[in-house]
Amino acid sequence: MITGSPFMAMKNIDKSFNGVPVLKNVTLQVEKGEIHALLGENGAGKSTMMNILGGVHNPDNGSIYIEGEEVKMANPRISQEQGISFIHQELNVVADLKVYENMFLGSELRNKFGFLNVEQMCRETHDVMETLGVDIDPKIYVRDLDTSYKQLIEIAKALLRKSRLIIMDEPTTSLAEHEVNRLFELMKGLKKSGVSIIYISHKLKEIKTVCDSFTVLRDGELIGTGSMEDQDPETITRMMVGKAVSQERYVHDNPFGDTILEVTGLSCEGLFKDINFSLRNGEILGFTGLAGDGRTELFETLFGYRKKYTGQVKVKGKPVAIDHPRKALRAGIGFVPKNRKENAIIKDLSVIHNMSLSSMGNFESKGFLQDKMEKERFQHYKGILNIKVHNPEVTIDKLSGGNQQKVVIAKWLEAQTEILIFDNPTQGIDVGAKQEIYQEIVALSEMGKAVIVLSSEAQEVIKVCHSINVMYQGEITARFDGKTANEEEIMHYATGSKREAEKIG
Repeated sequence: MITGSPFMAMKNIDKSFNGVPVLKNVTLQVEKGEIHALLGENGAGKSTMMNILGGVHNPDNGSIYIEGEEVKMANPRISQEQGISFIHQELNVVADLKVYENMFLGSELRNKFGFLNVEQMCRETHDVMETLGVDIDPKIYVRDLDTSYKQLIEIAKALLRKSRLIIMDEPTTSLAEHEVNRLFELMKGLKKSGVSIIYISHKLKEIKTVCDSFTVLRDGELIGTGSMEDQDPETITRMMVGKAVSQERYVHDNPFGDTILEVTGLSCEGLFKDINFSLRNGEILGFTGLAGDGRTELFETLFGYRKKYTGQVKVKGKPVAIDHPRKALRAGIGFVPKNRKENAIIKDLSVIHNMSLSSMGNFESKGFLQDKMEKERFQHYKGILNIKVHNPEVTIDKLSGGNQQKVVIAKWLEAQTEILIFDNPTQGIDVGAKQEIYQEIVALSEMGKAVIVLSSEAQEVIKVCHSINVMYQGEITARFDGKTANEEEIMHYATGSKREAEKIG
């Protein structure tokens, strides 16, 4: 036992995998009733550190203390018994179960006869959801909920367990602005009641808003720790990346080619209406707004996810009817969705096969896959996109988020698509990798590709887009030149406080 201790302390933690050190003598301390930011780029060791705390991995060296008592976190159940809950970025909800079944999975309530006490579980689920300010029917199937509500179910599960320490890994990724604000209010309420929170996020503005203190890891080592009040975002970014990060625009005024995509009067009932825009070769066109603005649904439709829509789409001046992703691919359209791990990669396939998924015919000869040709093409994209992987035969889930995203880009380049749509391209990606993704998007436009970037972050589209469309409730409410756009003006239109669409002069 140690005295005068914080609520949780991980001291001098070492961890290696296959002889490769991923944590080197790292210490992390969290006080009772504190919101503590754990920061670092992808691959810095944050997840390994939290998996050790959560009982998923055992440390090679070091100790863990809870309220001064040393605890051996031999498995996840011991961690849960210590009052620790881990809300992962990749949601651990079961889509084919109901909400209350997810809430009590593994700890179901039973009546005195041994039967499941469904009504009691529903009541307790309702009470926790009410605490969150959310109205969800406990008996609805999770598959019928939006991603943001699935995230809230994870948070509600932690509250149901009366957790004393909650680890939140990128919890706001799928939440709308009002849901983010509600989450922050909830976190502040938990803090007042003595619950500690470890908050992992790449959004430094959020961290500055809600966190009391921080710890920065880089390459598996402790770089710094302290009070959030004493630090500015630029200093923390430098600690994370090891250098200053550019805040300037990445996009250049390169000349555009011919118009390749024209959308006229596109509407889909309940999702978006009367959408008009055009896109030229070499141009990067941005779409931004708040969650629920319809931009994702609009471009999912353009990629063939929906059959029922009205209006006209032209590619290279010719009308096209795209009602299936295969037709979008034939029209030269590639789509990088925001839920990368759900919709863009197959995590159990190798890195190299994820690259070739949409263009297998390129590597086929007489009915056989030409491994050598496939490897050569991957090496080509590895070089031009700076994909960091030692062995492309490993499964893609072993790569960081930024490198997974680059493999998805390589997939569409190999498929020879001329129009590339990125939906929240840096979602869940660290600060340094964001810069690389921005540079790759700009490089694509300079190659003559036509690019569309969808993002909830106004600053992101300002950095990488030649022009910007703002959406609100399924409509384009304003258009800006990227060089003169600013976040405040964009937000006026994104919130609906201004509704008159403005044309770029």
